[in-house]
Amino acid sequence: MTGRESELEYFGAALADRECRGFVVGGVAGVGKSRLAEECLERAAAAGFRVGRATANVAAGAVPLGAIAHLLPSGVDLTDPVAGFAAVARELASGPGRQWVLFVDDMHLLDAASAVLLRQLMDTGALLLIGTVRTGEPYGEAVAALRGGDAVYRVDLTALSPEQVEALLQVALGRPVARRTLHKLSAASGGNVLYLRELVLGAMAAGNLTEDGEIWDLVDDRLPGTARLTETIGARLAAAGTRGRPVLELLALCEPLPLADAEALAPPQVTAALEQAGLIRVDQDRRRTTVSLAHPLYGEVLRAWMPVLRRRALLLDQAARVQARGARRRGDLLLIASWRLAATGTADPALLAQAAVLARHAHDLPQTVALLEALPEKHRTPATDLRLGEALFELGQWDRAEATLARADALAVEEQDKLAVALVRTTNLLWSNAPVAEALAVNDATRDHLSSPADRRKLTINEGFLRIVGGQPVEGLALLDDLETDVGDAPDLNAWLRGAWMKPAALALLGRTAEATTWARRAHDAHRLVQKRALASHPAFQRVPLVLALTEAGLPAAEACREGEHAYAELTAAGSPVRIWLAVLLGRAHWLAGHPVTARRWWAEAATVSRSIDHAMALRLVLSGLAACAAVLGDLDAAETALAEHRALPPVEPGLLSAGEELLGEAWLLAAHGQLARARSVLTTAAAIARDSCHATSEALLLTDVARLGGAKEVTGRLTTLTLTCDGQLAPARTQLAAALAADDPELLLRAADACQAIGADLLAAEAATAAATAWRRAKRSRRAAAADRRADAARAHCEGARTPLLTTAQTTAALTAREHEIALLAAAGNTSKDIAQFLALSVRTVDNHLQHTYAKLGVTTRHELAQSIGVVE
Repeated sequence: MTGRESELEYFGAALADRECRGFVVGGVAGVGKSRLAEECLERAAAAGFRVGRATANVAAGAVPLGAIAHLLPSGVDLTDPVAGFAAVARELASGPGRQWVLFVDDMHLLDAASAVLLRQLMDTGALLLIGTVRTGEPYGEAVAALRGGDAVYRVDLTALSPEQVEALLQVALGRPVARRTLHKLSAASGGNVLYLRELVLGAMAAGNLTEDGEIWDLVDDRLPGTARLTETIGARLAAAGTRGRPVLELLALCEPLPLADAEALAPPQVTAALEQAGLIRVDQDRRRTTVSLAHPLYGEVLRAWMPVLRRRALLLDQAARVQARGARRRGDLLLIASWRLAATGTADPALLAQAAVLARHAHDLPQTVALLEALPEKHRTPATDLRLGEALFELGQWDRAEATLARADALAVEEQDKLAVALVRTTNLLWSNAPVAEALAVNDATRDHLSSPADRRKLTINEGFLRIVGGQPVEGLALLDDLETDVGDAPDLNAWLRGAWMKPAALALLGRTAEATTWARRAHDAHRLVQKRALASHPAFQRVPLVLALTEAGLPAAEACREGEHAYAELTAAGSPVRIWLAVLLGRAHWLAGHPVTARRWWAEAATVSRSIDHAMALRLVLSGLAACAAVLGDLDAAETALAEHRALPPVEPGLLSAGEELLGEAWLLAAHGQLARARSVLTTAAAIARDSCHATSEALLLTDVARLGGAKEVTGRLTTLTLTCDGQLAPARTQLAAALAADDPELLLRAADACQAIGADLLAAEAATAAATAWRRAKRSRRAAAADRRADAARAHCEGARTPLLTTAQTTAALTAREHEIALLAAAGNTSKDIAQFLALSVRTVDNHLQHTYAKLGVTTRHELAQSIGVVE
């Protein structure tokens, strides 16, 4: 019932209204009318009303009172309708209990006698009617009287929105659903609840819809549905009759179609009847009128039932119609080629090549591949193989792309062809987990074949792009230093877009977030303007560095996430796997904001995409993030599972963001187990890796976590230095927090909480305020401590249940020394004294002495009580 709560509240108001006589639910088939009405009836029964049910149908409608005969009191003579109806009203009113509430499903099919009787019973107050009616269905005057009037409440259900589909599936399946899967299910079902249910059941039964412990995802894009779904849609399509069937079949293969093409198969009155029956949709765009099937699943069923030769004939006839009109529209050549290819498995080679260009510019990558793979071997050129390799690359099919691009390189003779192939091939190598050196070697080898300085500069821009993606922001940025600031000034727009794609990412990693934001917006706007001429990735991918820049600038998380989620939706609809990096950065943005549940959701999304395209660089990073989120949420088994998969992955060279940050999960799992010294050691090592790679913002993130886990004094100096090179508000807020923790000064901690709150870093703000409360309490300033606690509680309310050492132990361990605190955390996590001694290089006796002091200060006697006292998961 997700998304229908407001309608149920509306029914509650109807029950309470003494003047109300009916509650009617309208809508098209499958939107949940009957389910909502059943919920209303259950609420009426729970409120003490007497309830009954009836279902109207065509057969019962042929018999007077046929639908409600089973509800009529026995012994009532209905030969005199006036006296009989009055007797029925008296009998119903005289029974025990409260008023009757009657649910009539498909009320529009009621016979006139039933409708008249029910109206009289409603008017006398003998019953309150709940009815469902199907939008667009004809009904008689008697039924119309039931549906109207001020005393009848009316709601009309519409199809579920994508957001409602997401909420419903999460409730039904118990876990989030991957965005690509949501997109497929929402589009295929059209928001129809019945269709959605059958698609999910069919995909699960076929093993296509699976979950990995974090998220549900389609193994492939197939949604087989169920036999019930096919039968339901088949019954609906039967309304077309034999005259309308050809129109539906042609639409199933070629929609949308000009209205004239539909009327070439059936007269206007037939297409009008199809529209009236809700089987087709007619759209008007200026002077162009087009026809489509009313629901995407109609096409699925029709295609499954269509004989091969019938399909072939329809496709070839439609291709001939468009060709006869001169194929004047921009997309006509693509349509003709696609239809001929689907009908016969081949088409004119020149037509296939032209159509592939159109498909590529429309970002229809699967169609681009299909058209180019249909080219006979003798008609393949460096240009066609380049386009095929590029499409395969963007679909994440790295090995096939490399084989195709290697063949294109072998066929290439002209310098321009060699250059074009190298630009795509080097990128494909980088994404396919190959070492950066391998991609750079291809780039250098191609440079040796070029004589034009302009062409050699394109490879210099490409080298800058490769080095930044490969985790070398300083070297890469130096190579892009002279990149034109305006695409209009660039000699080659595709080369410029490649450089403008990664330049802001390097700037953001180096802490130059203002420049990064400006460049990222400039690149995105330019790509939108030239996308019909550009061969670079979808323009939405330019938002990847924008999300990174906005996050590191310390702007409110909402802005970075709004930009990222909009772009992710675009790339999901386009089927582009490059969306993976948006999911990575959205997870990271929410992690920095202190929202571990949402961060976990996005990193789980990124993991599903990473596994589907075998992208180890991203997968190593997101598995670490998943482990970190699970650890701070207390789900230690899930954290261990994520890290086990992480350790099993083949090693890859550090890349974008993976310089150091991929150790985040290991550190936070150690912290969750109470091993703070080891966690700090891991984070310090990770920060050194980031520093060596000049990933200033990654280093700052990792050092901040060292401070949060008890090492503030050791890292404040370095964070202060980083603040001098990193602009924006995030770096100063981090440094302010570390300095306040190091000083253990409650006033400074509250100022740090303000700074963190201002940038939307809710968890850091909660930790700072909690530490301030602890400091005030230790100073015997109870009123100030209580005020700081309230500040902490307000911030913690936004942290989605996060549990960090600063949050869970600060109050209860205020009287403990730093060593006692650390030993208490380890003991509370289930470690023996011997284990703790080994972790901390102490004697067992020293550990036990510290524990005894801790027990005395906290008023506990066992390790179990200790764990409960300081809120640590055992």
